[in-house]
Amino acid sequence: MPHKLISSVSSRFPNAAYIHIPFCRRRCFYCDFPIYVVGNTIRGETSGSIFQYVEVLCQEIAKTPTDSKLNKPLETIFFGGGTPSLLSTQQLQKILEVLDGKFGIDSSAEISMEIDPGTFDSSHLQGYINAGVNRFSLGLQAFQEKLLQYAGRYHTVSDIFTAVDVIYQAGVINFSIDLISGLPHQTLDIWEESLFASVKIAPTHISIYDLTIEPGTAFGRYYKPGDRPLPTDETTVKMYRMAQDILTSAGYEHYEISNYAKPGYQCRHNRVYWENNSYYGFGMGAASNVMGKRFTRPRKTKEYYAWVNGGSIIDCQVTTPHEVLLETLMLGLRLAEGVNLQVLTEQFGEDKTAQILQVLQPYCDRGWVQLIDGRLRLHDPDGFLFSNVVLAELFEKLTTD
Repeated sequence: MPHKLISSVSSRFPNAAYIHIPFCRRRCFYCDFPIYVVGNTIRGETSGSIFQYVEVLCQEIAKTPTDSKLNKPLETIFFGGGTPSLLSTQQLQKILEVLDGKFGIDSSAEISMEIDPGTFDSSHLQGYINAGVNRFSLGLQAFQEKLLQYAGRYHTVSDIFTAVDVIYQAGVINFSIDLISGLPHQTLDIWEESLFASVKIAPTHISIYDLTIEPGTAFGRYYKPGDRPLPTDETTVKMYRMAQDILTSAGYEHYEISNYAKPGYQCRHNRVYWENNSYYGFGMGAASNVMGKRFTRPRKTKEYYAWVNGGSIIDCQVTTPHEVLLETLMLGLRLAEGVNLQVLTEQFGEDKTAQILQVLQPYCDRGWVQLIDGRLRLHDPDGFLFSNVVLAELFEKLTTD
């Protein structure tokens, strides 16, 4: 059934929640997420820092304003990071119990958890499953020792295959893996090797992210975009096309610019973002979109704790109708099915829809944008590859006209 895009200004509270677990054994060289480095031997069972964070996180969840008339049970929960698999099974269970007590958790909810190779064993994984996790996202990034070292990853290639074995031995069916293209010293041959290794593992979902050089990261200090040993733009375009060809040939649906899934295994939680729906965010640095109001929590532990305890104020941004339109287009066009023009017209009017079609006509002529069965969508792979060009033009014209 087609997914209907709706406004972020919703008449109900969210039924999705993102939980940020910031702890990592080390900071990867490309990472600009709000994290807290705990070293190589620390886990939730032994770390006072992790214990304190979980306590404060649960306090934040418990203090969240709700309305019994509008509130609905959570249908998706996503534990991201950081490295959530550094939590003890008891800590994860406690967070889920607090969420259930506050909002309720639907019996068919998708509960996802990011896990890193080398940070869990069979007992931990089974504990997470017993607590309610039914979808895992395994952060592999690469299948070559050198590339893992260049990226600053903690785990080894051996850890990858051990983790996959543990996942299969536990009977987990719904799991995803992450890969990064455009890493230093990464060639087309190396990338092809990683893609075929991924297909052989046979996860139900694969996310592929093109490396972005972020200011303030180690890579931001080492490189500028286009510098060697980073692959050239021409090479990264070939990597994108290669991934699309190999993964779709292996039976994966290219359902979003960076994501592939076996039929029936799209990430329900991430679709909440792409469909511009409301969602809760909890934890250090997490962002919320609640009934058209957005705010992001402090990115530093001390400031986050002070905010939860009432010692600081965060500005809340109210989403305007124009911002809702731009977000609906930006997020909806990431999806393979694109944007429903009828829904767009109902929300924003016939004149605005006509203006959008006029702006996009040159890209339709070029084949990057398609209008099929009443849906406006980007062509795969060319439209996806040049989505930034298309969206930049769209945003400029819609904002200035």
